[in-house]
Amino acid sequence: MIVITCLDQKNGMMFNHRRQSQDSVLREHVAKLVANLPLWMNHYSASQFDTESIPNLNIDDAFLQEAAQGEYCFVEDASLAPFEKWIERIAIFRWDRTYPADRYFDLQLGSGQWHLVGTSEFAGHSHDLITMEVYER
Repeated sequence: MIVITCLDQKNGMMFNHRRQSQDSVLREHVAKLVANLPLWMNHYSASQFDTESIPNLNIDDAFLQEAAQGEYCFVEDASLAPFEKWIERIAIFRWDRTYPADRYFDLQLGSGQWHLVGTSEFAGHSHDLITMEVYER
């Protein structure tokens, strides 16, 4: 599977069971990234997306168990460590600031197992700068 997630500058994902931020321009980038491939997510994340922009949207609270090789998963509030051996690539959209957080990204990208293969930057709707980092094994 290919993971897509949004993190702040300290790898925070959520605070008090809520996403730290959401950005409409970022959602457009996600739609372009996945193109016509399946995009899996849980019901919480699905409230941000629609089937018009992402025709192969799959909503299932067990989405990390359901996604197949080469399929995308949008992860906001799930632990990835139990699924790491099935992850092929990680696309992190990093906010240009730090938010309060009580849930953090739980993979160790600096462990030597993951390698940064690309970055790009764009201006979001609610963020002056969003950086996309892509990691592969």
